Amino acid sequence: MDVKRVKDYLYWLYYQYQLVTCSYVLEPWEQSMFHTITVTVLAMVAYTAYVFVPIHVRLALQFFSQIFGPQPEGAV
Repeated sequence: MDVKRVKDYLYWLYYQYQLVTCSYVLEPWEQSMFHTITVTVLAMVAYTAYVFVPIHVRLALQFFSQIFGPQPEGAV
């Protein structure tokens, strides 16, 4: 893949992001604050999902395995 095409595609994605969030109408200092807050919130959501989702999935599997009981060997 051509480097110029990748660069153009990333620029297009950033342009779409600006259009969707309407951040293109902000002043430069407002844009930097908005992007900083957005990246911070997304990082916190990703970290929370990484830490807590596996725990909840494991607990849900334990709960449902207790409700439905062990499956016979030939069922799988």
